[in-house]
Amino acid sequence: MDVQSIIDKVPTGLYINGQWRDAQGGNTFDVENPATGQVIAQVADGTQDDALEAIKVAGDTQKEWAATAPRERSEILRRAYELLMERQDDIAAVMCSEMGKSLTESKGEVAYGAEFFRWFAEEAVRVGGDFTMSTDGKTRLMVSREPVGPCVLVTPWNFPLAMGTRKIGPAIAAGCTMVFKPAKLTPLTSLVLVQALEDAGLPAGVLNVVTSKSASRVVTPWMESGIARKVSFTGSTGVGIRLLEQAAQNVMKSSMELGGNAPFVVCEDADLDAAVEGAMLAKMRNIGEACTAANRFYVHESLAQNFTSKMVERMEALKVGNGIEEGVDIGPLVEESARDKVDSLVSDAVSKGAKVATGGKKIDGPGYFYQPTVLTDVPRDADIAVEEIFGPVAPIFTFSTDDEAIEQANSTDFGLAGYIFTQSLDRGLRLSEDLQVGMVGLNTGLVSNPAAPFGGVKQSGLGREGSNVGIDEYLEVKYVATPRS
Repeated sequence: MDVQSIIDKVPTGLYINGQWRDAQGGNTFDVENPATGQVIAQVADGTQDDALEAIKVAGDTQKEWAATAPRERSEILRRAYELLMERQDDIAAVMCSEMGKSLTESKGEVAYGAEFFRWFAEEAVRVGGDFTMSTDGKTRLMVSREPVGPCVLVTPWNFPLAMGTRKIGPAIAAGCTMVFKPAKLTPLTSLVLVQALEDAGLPAGVLNVVTSKSASRVVTPWMESGIARKVSFTGSTGVGIRLLEQAAQNVMKSSMELGGNAPFVVCEDADLDAAVEGAMLAKMRNIGEACTAANRFYVHESLAQNFTSKMVERMEALKVGNGIEEGVDIGPLVEESARDKVDSLVSDAVSKGAKVATGGKKIDGPGYFYQPTVLTDVPRDADIAVEEIFGPVAPIFTFSTDDEAIEQANSTDFGLAGYIFTQSLDRGLRLSEDLQVGMVGLNTGLVSNPAAPFGGVKQSGLGREGSNVGIDEYLEVKYVATPRS
């Protein structure tokens, strides 16, 4: 596969009012392959003026787009879904090259992300309302749901296609125009996504995209414009808080999918092999660079030794390398600073008494590779016990009672996902109720699904994406009252 020739076909400009163009001033920024450290493309570096133009276009287009038939919006999404699947191999090659995940995982993300378009194609024609009367019988009450208006969409680098479709899909279905800021580390995949929507017949001005190496230079003008009526952001809690502060100034509807610190609880009656299988899926999907990734493994003391040995065996069997190469399981971390953070967390844990069962080091050579790692005897005061890892490291803690496990699992400001393995249905449901998270994987290491409501509690965010409630984030309820004669 000639990957560079595929990358060279990707549009690299801004997309405003249906036109691809350079940034004002003609500035660009580099996109790097984290497996090699080499620059693979240069993308337009949008300015504040570019951002202001994009939000104005979104505002000017909103009325006409909201008036389009739901079926028309549905068919655009369905065509975009089909185009993404037709282009799955090429998109995966682009994603693998700029983000690092293996080609197999990249193909999986394309299929997962495309499904949001198919899902919301079906939801677009099911936006309903109500007709009733007041309790005194004197007034007719007609209730409708209408598009909220122009939306600010900001996506992260770790799932560059799926995070885009998860936001763009419901916005299109609801009848909202958009301004979209892709992550600076992985803009190419997002631009391929935009190209598919253009080819699917999305009208000019509905989706406007400004790439930039400075998020604030683009997003702040959008938030302060007074035109945008909603913001949807996936990323760090710190940035999310700042966006919520900005949203408050114009009372914007807000959806936030923020940081995670997922606990993985292995009860004393768990099927050990199933737990290890689930642990590998929950930990190593996307090289551990996922907000839903298992971050803290709480294993009953009676199972800890066997669980650890099986995890070590599975980790050591993983092939690390450039994700584009056949047979590679684990690619590089997305950039050098990400690898340095993982290494720092491991070093801190070891300095405080943790033992390295396998891995624990950077891999020499080009690219930002880190060994798949298992830590045992991790002290509670280690940084890795409280901070999101975002890398291929599994720290193992032990517990003696379910109450102790839940207390430790909930001892964080975050609450996105959690995992429980037990063969008792009653125990599983009880512990699921006790976990302070938005999503629970009960005897499974995978919770993400377009048909399920994705989101967290506490500092992991606000709102839900996907499922039949995801479109509600892009709609406002209106009612009309009229007297009954």
